[in-house]
Order: sequence, then C-alpha cells, then structure tokens
Amino acid sequence: MATVYLVRHGQASFGEENYDKLSPKGWEQGRVLGRWLADKLEPAVVFGGDLVRHRETVEAITTGYGSQFPDMQIMPGFNEFDHVGVINCYRPEWQDRAVLARELAVFPKPIKAFQEAFVSAVERWISGDYDHEYSETWLDFKARVLQAFNEMIEVADGGDVLVATSGGPIAVICQYLLGMNDRRALALTGVIANSSVTQVLYSGNRHSLSVFNNYSHLEAEDASLVTFR
Repeated sequence: MATVYLVRHGQASFGEENYDKLSPKGWEQGRVLGRWLADKLEPAVVFGGDLVRHRETVEAITTGYGSQFPDMQIMPGFNEFDHVGVINCYRPEWQDRAVLARELAVFPKPIKAFQEAFVSAVERWISGDYDHEYSETWLDFKARVLQAFNEMIEVADGGDVLVATSGGPIAVICQYLLGMNDRRALALTGVIANSSVTQVLYSGNRHSLSVFNNYSHLEAEDASLVTFR
C-alpha cells in the first residue's frame, strides 16, 4: 500500500492584513517537518491548493528536506473554505476591521472570543438553513474536497503523495474515511496543528486512515513551535 501525507500548512499570518502567507514560525515549522520527512518519504507527486500558504509550506518543507521535491501540482479542491465569508455572514459588521478590533478588545482574551464566534459562524454555515447567503455551501465544500482527493489518488497511481492543504479539507477527508457526522468532523479542525501530518493508506479504491494530526516532529524540536492557528 502507498501513503498520502496530508500536511496542514504552517502557521499563517493571523491578524495581519494579508492572512494568506506563512509567519516566521510557519516557515520554521515547515523546515522542521522537512527534516523529519527526509528519511521517511520520497514522494512520487506533490499536490497543494492554490493558496500562498500551501505553496510556501511546500517550499519550507523542501528546504528542510535537503533535496528537491517534485514540482507541486495545484489542485484548488484542496483549498480551505472561505472562513472570512463564513464569519462575515454571521457578523456582517465585522467586515469593518476597526469594528472587529473594537468589539474583541473588550474581552480579556480576544483571540478566544474570536474563536468562539468563529465556531458559531461555522455551525450556522453547516446547518444548511442559510445556504443562499454563502458563495460555497458546506455540502459543496465537502464535494469539491472529496473530488480532489479521488483525483489525487488516481494521478498518484500507487505512489506516495504529499499534499499541502488546510484544516478543513483534512477534516472532510477524515469524515469520509471514518463515517463521522458533520459536527464531529468540524470539531477536528480545532485540534489540527500547523504542519501536522495525517496519513492515509491507499491501494486502488481502498483508503484507510492510519495516522491523524501527528506533530511529534515539532515537539521533539521545540515545543513552542506547536500552534493551532
């Protein structure tokens, strides 16, 4: 059997004007992962979404790995859902960043307050009751992730694969493999660490989850590198 290594991107630039790029810590997480993979994986093919943080994660991994990976093939189906759009549908006033900052500033832990609001926003999205408000529904998101997953398996043709993606797609793939309900699947997104590795064994049409959310490479190097946002 061959293995798919689903890698969540390194830490992105939360709180900055442009979220879609790795933070300095995100780059280091990728380099650490590359060193860890050096004696474990020779990917036949590398995939990623078309987000900057996916591409930069592969670049960081390659630096740590010490030799060149195959060129990353872009598969937009592995992109994260539009988290900005999801939360703006829940709290439209937060489209004004000044309002967002002002309202979060009253909480002792603004990041925690934002996370709680985000969970509520995602629950609203997956409910299906407001599908007309979203550019991509929850069901559409799941369908395009699983289509990308199956296309990737076909292209890999029995070889080991590395996929740079995000927490949402990894959760959807785990849901598909384990038969989880929507709420349990989305709960996974809160515990998937940056640059963690989830492994799927495959042979033809047979797929099995073998490892979920392994970030031991970070813990072994420097525990402060473990992040979830």
